[in-house]
Amino acid sequence: MTENKTPSEIPGMDLKYTSKEKILPNVAPDQKKMDKTKKELEKLKNFIVKKYPYTKALTILPPQAMPLFVEEEEIPKEAEKLLQLYMIIPEEKLKETPKIREVLVKELEKLQEKVWLQIKTPVDIWEACMDSKFDIVNSIGMSFPLYDTGFLDKLRVASIHKSLVLQKFEKYVVSYVIAGSLVRGDMNKESDVDVFVIINDTDVKKMPRLELKERLRNIIFQYISEANAMAGMKKNVLNVQPYLLTDFWESVKDAHPVMFTFIRDGVPLYDRGTFLPWKALLRMGKLKPSPEAIDMFMSMGDNTVKRAKKALLDIVIHDIYWSVLTPSQALLMLYGNPPPTPKQVVGDMTKVFYEKEKMLEKKYINILQEIVQIYKDFEHEKVKEVKGALVDKLVKNTEEYLVRLKDLREQIDKRVQEKTIEQIYKDVFGLLKAIIGNKSQEKIILEFETNFVKKGKFADNHLKILRNVVTARTEFKKGKLKAHKVNEARKEASILINDLIEYSQRCDLAAFDKGKMMIQYGKNVAELINCDSQAFLVQGQKISKITNKVVPSKMSELTEALENQKQKLNVKINPKVFAALEKELGDFEILM
Repeated sequence: MTENKTPSEIPGMDLKYTSKEKILPNVAPDQKKMDKTKKELEKLKNFIVKKYPYTKALTILPPQAMPLFVEEEEIPKEAEKLLQLYMIIPEEKLKETPKIREVLVKELEKLQEKVWLQIKTPVDIWEACMDSKFDIVNSIGMSFPLYDTGFLDKLRVASIHKSLVLQKFEKYVVSYVIAGSLVRGDMNKESDVDVFVIINDTDVKKMPRLELKERLRNIIFQYISEANAMAGMKKNVLNVQPYLLTDFWESVKDAHPVMFTFIRDGVPLYDRGTFLPWKALLRMGKLKPSPEAIDMFMSMGDNTVKRAKKALLDIVIHDIYWSVLTPSQALLMLYGNPPPTPKQVVGDMTKVFYEKEKMLEKKYINILQEIVQIYKDFEHEKVKEVKGALVDKLVKNTEEYLVRLKDLREQIDKRVQEKTIEQIYKDVFGLLKAIIGNKSQEKIILEFETNFVKKGKFADNHLKILRNVVTARTEFKKGKLKAHKVNEARKEASILINDLIEYSQRCDLAAFDKGKMMIQYGKNVAELINCDSQAFLVQGQKISKITNKVVPSKMSELTEALENQKQKLNVKINPKVFAALEKELGDFEILM
């Protein structure tokens, strides 16, 4: 355990703040010079804010952090000792950076203090986080602000809270991630900072998980007030959600939209190789909801409609909204999209099912749009009451919408099943063709039975699975195959596919080992690899090819020869190889 420290004792947090003023770190011990510098910077700030009113922040970076920027941000070494002015502009103004720099450089030349200028956008800062340059982002958060619309304040308080949490739980903190409006770029001074702290509970054995979660929550929440005090914030802006790693992963598997949104939009201020891989997997489409999760989302519609008919104003609008939203999210997930946020649902349903696939009529898009708009108006208190006629209309439209979504699901299911069964067939026969050869389906099955199953290389169950895959594909094309049969075929085929891959790898290894010899010359040992009627000598990192003599080669040539050898049963060794080796190495022995 590490005891709590003041900001000046925490690495990267050695700027000193008081309730009355903020003092520049290490500007100069000369009070007059420091006062003059502050006046010049104040004048420069006023010029920049007036000239570029969209500026998000102007700040002076901590001098002790400059070696990091020199190393990571390609800043010239000679600029390390200069005063570092860091300007943050909106992403949409990125193209104006050269013009801004040209104007500001002229202004900076008027100052007595030499200043180095960096112009960045919030996206640049978040990309540094995605590259695991956490110390750089921490230094930006702990810099001295000349002007701030709230961006630096919120980054600073999150950085301080992160440091406090890491001091207490560094061994167990998996990720400390910020999300919400600060990352999206639509924050204002009233916006909160959404923070997720993921704690590894997989090796905690002395305490029930519920008790552990409650203790963690209490301590992490206690640090919120400390972080606000250290950052000089008048009110709390941190919205912290602690999660145990096991609970968080369960929510991801259940396709909880909050978790998918958090992984997609979140930016780590600290990560131990967990959050960034999740983010990459989500982008690659590898994090997918289970069939149970899709069923759960679909079932919510009917249940909530029944409650909506009897509820009061707020309950009616709330439930009707979610009764159309969650099934819509479910179908977008079933189609293959990541779970959309509520704000994205109408746009995604329009683009995917109305415009692209033409599977959904405009009438149902209009119903969804109307319900979402009424809910927004209700949230913003534009709707004070709803007459019974409108409620009846909304309920009726919702019921029609849900009935249509059920039909739409059947259409999507059919497409998904078709892709699944075709992919299974393609994978199985692709592997078999690599082993047996490019032959017809019937000949592959016959040869697999004759030369592989009957000779004990594969079990009878493998042949049964192979025939079931063919039967499932045939029945599906006739429209006779049900969804659960597709899932059965997928599960069975995975057994055959894994065993075919393992067999193929064993064959590759055997083909490689046939032509491999270890030779000793003097005190040295090398590998002699014979393949594809060629021979190669591997001496550590050095690769040579042996013809009538030993000549330099490279890994690509050896790899190509090994690939060609896979297709051959025997290895040919040219006797001249040994003569060339003896001439090159002198006396040698073959080690068996």
